[in-house]
Amino acid sequence: MLALLYDVHGNLAALEAVLEDAAAAGADDWLVGGDVSAFGPWPVDTLRRLRALDGARWIRGNHERWAVESADVPPVPLARGGVTAARDALGPKTVAELYALPRWQPIPGGEAWHASPRSDVAGFGAAAADGDADLLEARTPPLLVVGHTHVQMRRDVERRDGGTTTVVNPGSVGLPFDGDPRAAYGLLADDGVVTLRRVGYDVERTVAEQAARWGDAPWARAVAQTYRTGRPSSIPSQTTPRP
Repeated sequence: MLALLYDVHGNLAALEAVLEDAAAAGADDWLVGGDVSAFGPWPVDTLRRLRALDGARWIRGNHERWAVESADVPPVPLARGGVTAARDALGPKTVAELYALPRWQPIPGGEAWHASPRSDVAGFGAAAADGDADLLEARTPPLLVVGHTHVQMRRDVERRDGGTTTVVNPGSVGLPFDGDPRAAYGLLADDGVVTLRRVGYDVERTVAEQAARWGDAPWARAVAQTYRTGRPSSIPSQTTPRP
């Protein structure tokens, strides 16, 4: 059984809870779907824990790319602050290693990408949209697992070839945006069935570590608010960027 671990964002406490729950449910394989370290208080420890998962499949997320392609980071303090802090914590060697990760991985019954085959920032919303078929970039997997939006969802997308792809987002392990602060992930069985799961964890431990690690930085305070509410927060007078 493959555990789908997306958007951990440096939240080791949430990751530990998810790994325990997944192992108890029978997971013996792992997909790390990108955006591993940025924003959270444990950027290095989170990466180390994920790297300890034997045989895990990895995908590069937009934050792994932004750590190198800094010109693409949205020009708002929340994004710029989180990217810079994580990049400095990881160091140039690790940043280069993460940048070299593949954009996608084959999985039982389909494919896994960070946001979509189109790009690592163009994601599928919870509701159908006119441009959904374009996000597939003419790929035709029966199952497409994605992340990036930090919202758990499962729905069918009609392709340009007339077929249908089931798109599943297991949600964010470390920074959910759907109003439920519990850690989110998925389990993919060998028969292609995906189960979406939520796991409670010690949110206040993460909030305290956020303050201890990053001090009074406005971007870090905004992220701490999201830990508690499960909804995206912004620095006052600024626009909330994509995750």
